[in-house]
Amino acid sequence: MSIIEHRKNAPGKIRLGIISVSSTRSLKEDKSGFWIKNRALKEGHKVIFHYITQDEIQAITEIILDVISSHEPQVILMTGGTGISSKDVTIEAVLPLFEKALTAFGPLFAQLSFEKIDSAALLSRATAGIIDRTILFCLPGSLKACKLACKHLIFPELGHLVKHVME
Repeated sequence: MSIIEHRKNAPGKIRLGIISVSSTRSLKEDKSGFWIKNRALKEGHKVIFHYITQDEIQAITEIILDVISSHEPQVILMTGGTGISSKDVTIEAVLPLFEKALTAFGPLFAQLSFEKIDSAALLSRATAGIIDRTILFCLPGSLKACKLACKHLIFPELGHLVKHVME
């Protein structure tokens, strides 16, 4: 089956949630999370939750497992905590949970980032994977980075990705 056929048969309305990771911002100040939410709604998807959590491994792990169990999202978009400082632990929290990694996402995001911010793209550890039939994307907290990933990688393939996870 061709990519065109796969996309044609993919679900159009996805149930997704947003988790922002920050030890300094409140939900009201979550520009990246609100942009993702508005863009998802504009794309015709259903946003079933939008939470903020501390940048701590246990807090991140707990909220992911809780929302997957209680809300059953098809996709979770996380923003924040993907950098290289000692307090950035989103990746350390999610990697052990992945049943499968979407290994192309990080390099593709890095390539797009490099075109925009040159070698500073090295600082991002954006990643994606699947946890209990839920696709999880980990994006930097930067609004520009979230826009780049969502517009060019995530939203164009969201239905296609969900279709394959549902099979």
